[in-house]
Amino acid sequence: MANQRLIYGFHALNVRLWQNPKSITGLYIQEGRQDARTREVLEKAAAENVPVHFADAARLAAIAKGARHQGVAGFIDASKNHVHLEDVLENLREPALLLVLDGITDPHNLGACLRTADAMGVHAVIAPKDKSAGLNATVSKVACGAAETVPYITVTNLARTLRELKEYGIWVIGTDMGGETDLYHAKLPESIAWVMGSEGAGMRRLTREHCDMLVSVPMFGTVESMNVSVTAGMVLGETRRQRMLNAG
Repeated sequence: MANQRLIYGFHALNVRLWQNPKSITGLYIQEGRQDARTREVLEKAAAENVPVHFADAARLAAIAKGARHQGVAGFIDASKNHVHLEDVLENLREPALLLVLDGITDPHNLGACLRTADAMGVHAVIAPKDKSAGLNATVSKVACGAAETVPYITVTNLARTLRELKEYGIWVIGTDMGGETDLYHAKLPESIAWVMGSEGAGMRRLTREHCDMLVSVPMFGTVESMNVSVTAGMVLGETRRQRMLNAG
């Protein structure tokens, strides 16, 4: 199956079982396991008519390609998880909060960003199809279930997508050390798409040119940069803080 994708670990599989069980084409459980988490997975799989296969440790390790699978792995039909950006934007019940990742190629960074996005109530994470880490088993494991709950939308032309966001009244704000203001002095607009570049190269030139504002994150120590997921947590947390203050 062209759209088949591996996931493993209890967090990723449990979220998938509860959120989108019909997308699971098969579960593999390490034979002999009797712990509570395994029983919970088996009971939910049976209730949702998800095919379950038992495998010995060697076979399960091969299925999970040597990753720390915790005794559970599965395959999903990724085509049943596809979400369009327009669907997200047209069904919002609050001002948009989006995270745009430009040039994030490390699956661990992507997984951590998705986990942060879920914690901060981000409505969707957007990334270009090229030069970006796609969803895979490593991303799902690091995201601890967030890869199954936060829409991850890949687009062929990021610059055009940023222009479309503006048509919805969403401000496109990039993070950059040379920003015209810093995070703690910026008066943030209601609807925001935060744009993050890679730790080394930052945003691409065309992406930067489509930003309405550039905001820096103050550094008070000796390090010169932070991991993208840490920066995402800081700007998203400040966004939520300002929204709560504005709401009284």
